[in-house]
Amino acid sequence: MIAANVPYVPTEAVALMPSEARVYEPPVALDGGPDGLDVLRRAATGAAAWLMPGGHVLIETASGQADTAAAAFAAAGLAAAVARDAELGATVVIGRRRAAGGC
Repeated sequence: MIAANVPYVPTEAVALMPSEARVYEPPVALDGGPDGLDVLRRAATGAAAWLMPGGHVLIETASGQADTAAAAFAAAGLAAAVARDAELGATVVIGRRRAAGGC
């Protein structure tokens, strides 16, 4: 299993973040590229090389990015799902490396 908290804030939205994030966090920890998903796409593409068949990669994302993020996982050859927790206000995209037989 790989669990990652990659930057997912779109570049233009970084300036709108609370000052405690903008001032104390390095930009590379916040800026996820134009749509916020550049690093997620790179992680999804590389995950298959790290995962055993049936292994999972979990990456936090914004709720509004979840469908696009799941599509990026699928494009990387992973079975994709989205998990949301309303109480925590959290969204995680889950990719699973398919077993050797494709399941």
